[in-house]
Amino acid sequence: MELLQTMHVFARLAELESFTRTADAMQIGRPQITRAIQNLERSLGIRLFQRTTRKVRLTSEGELFYERVKEILGDIAEATSMFGRPSAAMRGRVRLDIPTAFAQPGLIKSLRDFTLLYPEIELVLGVTDRAVDLVAEGVDCVLRIGELPNSSLIARSIGQATMVTCASPAYLNEYGEPKTLDDLNAHQGVVFLSGQSKRPLPWQFFDGGSDQTYISRHGITVNESNAYVECGVAGFGILQAPGITLDRYLEDGSLVEVLRNYRPRPRPISVLYPSKSHLAPQVHIFIDWVREQFPLLYGRWLES
Repeated sequence: MELLQTMHVFARLAELESFTRTADAMQIGRPQITRAIQNLERSLGIRLFQRTTRKVRLTSEGELFYERVKEILGDIAEATSMFGRPSAAMRGRVRLDIPTAFAQPGLIKSLRDFTLLYPEIELVLGVTDRAVDLVAEGVDCVLRIGELPNSSLIARSIGQATMVTCASPAYLNEYGEPKTLDDLNAHQGVVFLSGQSKRPLPWQFFDGGSDQTYISRHGITVNESNAYVECGVAGFGILQAPGITLDRYLEDGSLVEVLRNYRPRPRPISVLYPSKSHLAPQVHIFIDWVREQFPLLYGRWLES
């Protein structure tokens, strides 16, 4: 292998801590990974990894080398992307993960447009509400909504999502429309169960210049985003979700916004990726593309 490719292999192995996962992520054979690392250690005259039957970990010398390799790969990626590349020349694979709520027809069609623009780039799409470990699972980037925990991931903002509280016309005909937050005490809610904490997520409101939290009475509890919205459409109760996930239902009247004067603060939408130091060109261009597309798709529900 050339030195540059070997450096990519070394960096990915340092992150994934597994020869097998590194081989899968880079789409090359495990023996090639092993030989590349052995040759690199031989040429440097140092041991870069401590190997066990289950994991490989960087030695202290390996950690120092890894920090320098990240800088070098980052500089190379920046230099090679200075002048752009024609669409036909872009190739490779982008492993993307999105929340279930984002698997909307508009976004899926837009992803198809991306593959028509860059026919040599293969998209691998994961759809889940759980928190994905990008490094361990070999995912290049994820879309996320909400405040982000402190982590080593790089986050680039897409915008601020307008939050909407709503219910079906059938539910409102039966229970009436709440006009104030106190009115919610007489209503049922569709409750979303967090995949991480396993606890019901409260609703948020903005009232009189301050944030208010409300725990609704359970009409039904669900743990999947699309089912959450569909339960609201079916009349189980009031729900609260980003407007971008409710747009078609609000447009056709399946859901009606309530308590608009108490809309909560918008929630950030971000695209996250493990490290910008050796970001593959196809991943870089996809991230830039998706940040441009979201305002075009969901401008009505996205604040800058």
